[in-house]
Amino acid sequence: MKPTHIEHLGIAVKSLEESIPYYENLLGTKCYNIEEVKDQRVKTAFFLVGETKIELLESTDPEGPIGKFLEKKGEGIHHIAFAVADATVALADAESQGLVLIDKVSRRGAEGMNIGFLHPKSTHGVLVELCSK
Repeated sequence: MKPTHIEHLGIAVKSLEESIPYYENLLGTKCYNIEEVKDQRVKTAFFLVGETKIELLESTDPEGPIGKFLEKKGEGIHHIAFAVADATVALADAESQGLVLIDKVSRRGAEGMNIGFLHPKSTHGVLVELCSK
């Protein structure tokens, strides 16, 4: 499961419409992509900072993962995503190391990435996403 770099940081927000201008000003760059990922019940907005992306996540369903996160914890950092050569292989490798998986195999995420998550109870409280193209 050797990551090549931090692919993105996921930040849960209540409203993309309100948050995008703030992040454009803060980062000095424009949002380059807004996309809905229906099966994850989320709408995303992306910014590029060097080689790393910032992904804003707005819930499209209060019962979805981001909706529940916002209800419980409020706005803030939701996850860190690492780029790997193959997300499914990296998930299997993580499981063989004793980490608890949320996803046994990768699934389609925003920007056409293959993604899978490691459970925070085995990653020192941090939700970790593994991503591959």
